Amino acid sequence: MITLLILGGLAANPADTISRETTIDEVVVSSSIQSRQKTAAKGRTASIDEHLLRLGKVDVVRRGSYAWEPVVNNMQSERLSTTIDGMKIFYACTDKMDPVTSYVESGNLQRISLNSGLDGNPQATGNIGGSIDLKLRRVGFDAKHAEYNASAGFESNGTVQAYGVDAAFSTHRFYTNFGVFYRHADNYKAGGGEVVSFSQFSKVNAFANLGWQPRDNHIVEGTVIVDVATDIGYPALTMDVKDARGFITSLSYRREHIGTLLNRWETKLYYNRITHNMDDTKRPDVKIHMDMPGKSKTAGLYSLLQGGNDRHFLQLNLDAYYNTLFADMTMYPRVGKPMYMLTWPDVRTFNTGVALTDDVTLGERHHVRLSAKAAWQNQRIHSDEGFKALSIYFPTMHQDYSHLIGRLAASYAYEYGAWRLAAGTGYGTRAPTVTEGYGYFLNNVFDQYDYIGNPHLRNEKAVELNLSAAWSTARAELKAEGNAFFFSDYIIGRPDDRFSPMTIGAAGVKVYQNLSSAQIVNATLTAAWSPLEPLRWENRLTFSYGRESTGARLPLIAPLTYVGTLRYTRGSLEAEAGVRMASRNSRCGTEYGETPTSGYAVWHVSAAYLLRLGTVAAELRAGVENIFDRNYSTYSDWNHIPQKGRSVYANVTVQF
Repeated sequence: MITLLILGGLAANPADTISRETTIDEVVVSSSIQSRQKTAAKGRTASIDEHLLRLGKVDVVRRGSYAWEPVVNNMQSERLSTTIDGMKIFYACTDKMDPVTSYVESGNLQRISLNSGLDGNPQATGNIGGSIDLKLRRVGFDAKHAEYNASAGFESNGTVQAYGVDAAFSTHRFYTNFGVFYRHADNYKAGGGEVVSFSQFSKVNAFANLGWQPRDNHIVEGTVIVDVATDIGYPALTMDVKDARGFITSLSYRREHIGTLLNRWETKLYYNRITHNMDDTKRPDVKIHMDMPGKSKTAGLYSLLQGGNDRHFLQLNLDAYYNTLFADMTMYPRVGKPMYMLTWPDVRTFNTGVALTDDVTLGERHHVRLSAKAAWQNQRIHSDEGFKALSIYFPTMHQDYSHLIGRLAASYAYEYGAWRLAAGTGYGTRAPTVTEGYGYFLNNVFDQYDYIGNPHLRNEKAVELNLSAAWSTARAELKAEGNAFFFSDYIIGRPDDRFSPMTIGAAGVKVYQNLSSAQIVNATLTAAWSPLEPLRWENRLTFSYGRESTGARLPLIAPLTYVGTLRYTRGSLEAEAGVRMASRNSRCGTEYGETPTSGYAVWHVSAAYLLRLGTVAAELRAGVENIFDRNYSTYSDWNHIPQKGRSVYANVTVQF
């Protein structure tokens, strides 16, 4: 974990901010093009996925070249909490082709905050693996009176085009920033020139953020995001996406500097609607064409109170949300009438909880962090048709289920000179997701099985242990850290011979079950050295391990991985060269349909230069990825779809 400062307020005025230390990892994507710390090499034209990969504990599952699913501590979205400015949003695709991160663009992003493991952000729920919060860029009050940005980027492999424009206006009483971003990509080529068909996409994202301060320290803010992606190919799947649409909006009231002990109080109301339409009409040789639309609607609120004194920094959060998930499928055989089936039977979830954290300073060298959250959740199948269909396999099931879930976490850090030692532990539970509890014959091309949910699942439970030791000087840094998760009632799909698959060619049917136990262990060694002031050499070596109670390896656990970067920074010039290596993934989850992947080493180079002409600043960036045109797949590339081969990119961002 990296010790950073959290800015409790979003206002630009330093007097309107709260700063406290905590243990999170962050990628900072500044509104100013002058800031480059931990930002993806492509700058403002980089995708959110590329920014996420700058975080040490984050990886992604790729099903195509668009909308990668975040993975934290080798756990996917079922065991993560992903929010946008604290807002709960749920994907509308049964195949997870539209993660929450796909609905924000770099032009509207201030930073990405990651809490590893059970010590989640205040709005997080069910975050055994961790929580990700995408903080939107708000220009704030008393900033530059007017600012204009324009960016354009091109990438040779797949003829990727990215264009964005945004503007910001600020006074003491009012601010707004708004913009639009467009991306388009054709099919890309893997190493050696192999065309990866159905990897194209187009996307438009528009946003507006507003703030009004009727009197000092009383702040009203609003956000609107409209995201429309069309013609999205998924080469790892048997279907593509006709369109994915997101509408996200919020309205909040914030009070700053309430009193001696109370620093900040924020209450936010939000609503979002996600629609996702899969189809296979552009695929050749389809035996039965089908449509698979999905819809997700979420309304929610949270109220966060922050305050403290010299020794304590307290956060109390109350939140609630109501979500509706609906998905169905229509199959069109060449002969006969269409066949219809509900895959998510209009499941409605109400969740409400309370969270409390306390950052305690026991002296110059001793720091303690305590956090807890308790929540109550009710899920109900609103569709009688869907309830009756699932009741065929679970005749004693009910139409609604309630769960009590929560988490506890504690950590201690000791600092002495160049050393920082930390240890932490936590316990948490999560309720089954809608797919795990109520999914109906959902085909998974990863293992070629149809999946059925199980409404009788128990809550999954986990204990986390983590340790870290760090040593740093002005020229060098060294850090070793590890965490281990010990699960009980682990939820995963297992074959059930009592059922027959509905998908042509499926290997069988899996039903979600509770396994008695499972373990996931992660260990990371990082080192950085600056032999000369402009040079910095960064290294990260990661090892992971996962096994469940039957002795089988868990799927999608990363092999031994090394990432190295040599960076040169002087004045307006920044350049870097780096490599990402992975060992052969031979000890994989074969019982869950996973097959080995070969080891690889992929090199890249990039450079950026900041040019100033009066009040105009322009940042020029260029680079080459996969320099040696290696044909490779990572452990988390669905069905081993190959990554991009050699690709040259260039982009420019201009600020007026």
